[in-house]
This record gives sequence, structure tokens and C-alpha cells, in this order.
Amino acid sequence: MPAQNHISKLTLTNFRNYAALTIDLAPGAVVFSGDNGAGKTNLLEAISLLTPGRGLRRAPYVDVARDGGDGGFALHARLDGPDGQVEIGTGISGGDTAGEGGRRVRINGASARSAEDMLEWLRVVWLTPAMDALFTGPAADRRRFLDRLVLAIDPGHGQRAIDYEKAMRGRNRLLTENSRDDRWFDAIETQMAETGVAIAAARAEMVRLLATMIDRLPDTGPFPRADIGLSGDLEAEIAAAPAVDVEERFRRTLAGGRERDRAAGRTLDGPHRSDLVVRHRPKAMPAELCSTGEQKALLVGIVLSHARLTGEMSGMTPILLLDEIAAHLDSRRRAALFSILEELNCQAFMTGTDAALFSSLQGRAQFLTVDHGTVGPTEGP
Repeated sequence: MPAQNHISKLTLTNFRNYAALTIDLAPGAVVFSGDNGAGKTNLLEAISLLTPGRGLRRAPYVDVARDGGDGGFALHARLDGPDGQVEIGTGISGGDTAGEGGRRVRINGASARSAEDMLEWLRVVWLTPAMDALFTGPAADRRRFLDRLVLAIDPGHGQRAIDYEKAMRGRNRLLTENSRDDRWFDAIETQMAETGVAIAAARAEMVRLLATMIDRLPDTGPFPRADIGLSGDLEAEIAAAPAVDVEERFRRTLAGGRERDRAAGRTLDGPHRSDLVVRHRPKAMPAELCSTGEQKALLVGIVLSHARLTGEMSGMTPILLLDEIAAHLDSRRRAALFSILEELNCQAFMTGTDAALFSSLQGRAQFLTVDHGTVGPTEGP
């Protein structure tokens, strides 16, 4: 069984509605309950910032700082695992623009090279109510979801995505400025071809591995099997040709499409146009045509399969953030979810307005009540 790294202490300073908070946390399941707007999701968001990126809300860092504070925020987590304790801190100072979008990271008191260094110690995956529309919403949301799954397995994926986006912004700027400098275009398109094909290859590998993990689910389990695939030219070519050949073809496609892209004002080819395709296998139905409950069950099944995969690939189970997870699951699926989380040997943070929805976890989870800036033990969940 993969080792469990768990957060044993979390400290927030000037984060969202928390002026100052320190809570001790147990391994395994942790349930935050409280009224809407009390700050439950803010706690999950804080934990989500212990990994690269802008967290589960994708908010600009300056928006995360508490109103009335100095414009900055700080998070500190003590991690306990098989290799001992690790101290991770991150945050911004008021008006600070250094680091990853202004965010600094320290590990065991030393400045990290980048936020990606946190992935050496923990992986974090989340499900939020906003993701309930994943299958019916824009393709960009599904790409972002897939890239988050890839990042938990392949820590280099985040930097590749940043490099590709930066190069594409440069190309788009040349297009809108009506530049005819072929040397600049050639240099940028070469970089886009290299990073773009690497992104497509990493996504394709994730889909392959995840599909294999999903196939291990029981036929009649509480969370239906999903058939997953990728829609995109690069992804299709990756499966049939060496990466170096795909890079060269993509580079030629970009060069040949300059006039068309100039008219459109943006780059129309590349991994930023790909999509994650999901089908409900038992019903042989596209996920977007399934009921809301079926879509939620599919999504939960994918995330749980990914958690298993992450444990097997990285040797550490990810920390799961499950916001309002019980709201759309019946009692059978809730019980199954709780059992699977125990089987995964992961720390899982769950939120809900009613602690009673998690009552079957009594004696097996830590229950905490969130009340507008304070967090304390729950009485009689």
C-alpha cells in the first residue's frame, strides 16, 4: 500500500476570512461542517495552494488575501509521512510580485526554486461543486481538469504548460501586430512544437494509464466505469508516429497557418484546442447526456481511480479535497465513497453543511465545525 503523507498542522494568516488560525489535523478522513459562507471551502482552497497553481478556485493571489489585512497572506503546513516531518510555507507579501505570480514557497525553512518543489512531498487533487458541470461546460475546463491529473503524476507537466502558453502568447502578439518577421515566428513555433507535443504526449499517457485503472473497477460498483479519450490532432498523431515527426508536422502546420491565424487574431492549432471525451460505459452514453447524478458518479469514479494511480506511480497517495461531496450522492454511494477512501489510505478533506451526512464515519474521521473564522471539534455528528 502506498505511504500516506498527511497534513498534521495547518496555519493560516490573513487568508480569506481567517485572520489567524492554527488547527491540528488527523490522518485519514477530516470533515468540515458549518453554514454556507462559514469558510469551509476557504480551508480546502488553502490546502490546494500546497501544490503549483492558483488553487481550486483559480483566484488571483491578491484576491485570496483577507480584506482588511496588509494585502498578503501566509499558509504553513506540517506534513507527517514515512520520511518524517516536512514544513511547507507559501504566501505573498503585500505588493509583492516575486516568484510564481507573486507567491513564494519555503520548504523546511529554505526558499524553493519553484512551486513545483512541493510535489516532491505531496500531491493534491480536488472535486468542487463548480466541477459538476465539467462534462457539459467548455472544453477548457476539461483540459484544466486533465492537466491537474497529469501534474499529480508528472511534476514537469506544469512547467511545460507554462512554457507553451508563454510561447503562444508571443505568437499571438506577433499576429495581432501584423508582424512579418519570419525569424521570430520560426523560433516561437519551434518552441511551441516541442512543448505542445510534450503536453499532448503526457495527456495521452495519462488517459492510457487512467483507462487501465478504471478497467479494474468492478462491473457493478457504485461509481460506473467511464470510457475516456482525447480529441485533438496532436493526440491522434502521437499514437501513430514518433514524437520528433509529430513535432515537425506541428511546426509546419503553425508556419502554414500564419495568415489564417492572423485573420482570426489567435493560434487555432495546438494542444490548447484539445478535449477530454468521457462516456458512461454501462449506458454507452456520452457523459454530457447523462443525468446530473450520473455525471457526479462518473466524476467521482474518475478521481478515485486517479488517486489509486497516483499512489501506484508516485508511491504516495494524494490528499483529496472533496467540497460538498455528499450533496449529490445517495446513502449507498456515500458509504461506498467512505470505504474507498479508507482503502486508498489517503487523507481526505470533506465539507458539508450537515455533519449528519457523514455520521457513518463516526469514530473513523475527525469532525470539525467551521464558524466564520473559527474551527473547533464537532459535537455529536
